Amino acid sequence: MLCAGSADAALRQKDRKTASFYAHREYTALAKEPELLIADEPTTALDVTIQAQILGLLKDIQSRARMSVLFITHDIGVVGRIADRVAVMNEGVVVETGAAADIIKSPAHPYTRRLIKAGGAKAARGFNPSAAVVMACENLSVKFPIKKGLLKKTSMYIHAVNGASVIVREGQAVGIVGESGSGKTTMAMALLRLEKSAGKIVFMGNEIQSLDNKAVRRMRRDMQMVFQDSSGALNPSMTVGEIVGEGLRIHRPDMPRSEQSVIISEALRGAGIDAQLIDRLPHELSGGQRQRVALARALALEPKLLVLDEPTSSLDRLAQAQLIELLRDLQKTRGLAYLFISHDMGAVRTLCHYVYVMRRGEIVESGTAEEIFGNPKNPYTQSLISAAAWGAPPES
Repeated sequence: MLCAGSADAALRQKDRKTASFYAHREYTALAKEPELLIADEPTTALDVTIQAQILGLLKDIQSRARMSVLFITHDIGVVGRIADRVAVMNEGVVVETGAAADIIKSPAHPYTRRLIKAGGAKAARGFNPSAAVVMACENLSVKFPIKKGLLKKTSMYIHAVNGASVIVREGQAVGIVGESGSGKTTMAMALLRLEKSAGKIVFMGNEIQSLDNKAVRRMRRDMQMVFQDSSGALNPSMTVGEIVGEGLRIHRPDMPRSEQSVIISEALRGAGIDAQLIDRLPHELSGGQRQRVALARALALEPKLLVLDEPTSSLDRLAQAQLIELLRDLQKTRGLAYLFISHDMGAVRTLCHYVYVMRRGEIVESGTAEEIFGNPKNPYTQSLISAAAWGAPPES
């Protein structure tokens, strides 16, 4: 693995000099100053700023050590920025090779053209800005105790979310962006009452902070979450059909099996899953197929709000583009409200109408997607946009 622990920790603290020291020490310790370094997906699932720093660090080391790098990735934008030459593989076969600039500018193979096209961002579809509010929070806070000593007494608190206010309307996709550890997922979990929090949360016109667990459980079918790790979120011993029908068995136990089967089939079709996969187990599916199964499980309950936590982070560019397009289509046909958590700025720009930027648990900037991407005000937002542009396909 290219990104070793100490270097990664230093980068997360924004200490580039320390990161360079740790990275160089660990590379020489592990690889004995090689002439060739194989970097296998070194930036997968990293946020944009850490990704940019890792890639910059790699280029520095390569230049100083005069070594060759075989860089394996599914991110065509990163390839265009870092590679001199490119070999494009599809189903075990190299379908195209050449200078990186030539392949990005004039791809010859249809598969390469699809990869490059998938890396581009487009504007989100329109929505009614006066639509009804599905979920809103005001002054939401989540803090975790730090306990020390033999008696494990609380010595201080870490504010994972501090005074956040968010609004999501019917048919609207709201993006939450920020670096890893900024509080995005914690805030989403708190909104769904999966994490203890303070502040006001309103869902479908009802204040839900004061509700007991039984009352909240009745509302669960209307607020569903698709988690980042599809492998961990799916029961490995259950078939696709059983997984998609799991929510129905919990929330609508009196529904006849025949009716459940119809809903399961419709959910699979809505998520773009081949009906022939209904008896497959999760390990028999690709990453993109597993993410679609997780989506189908949520869709089966016909929710009003869908929280998507980094749903594209582990997928290749084609699978990412297909999933985002599917989400756009579902929103158009079902009027779904999305809370979309991601560090993929291209995906956020394509799907989301409104964006909140989080840093260290606080919302530092918010606005329409056009405002955030076209004219960011906060320096932190500017750094995110700049880092994302570094990893985007270069202009021809």
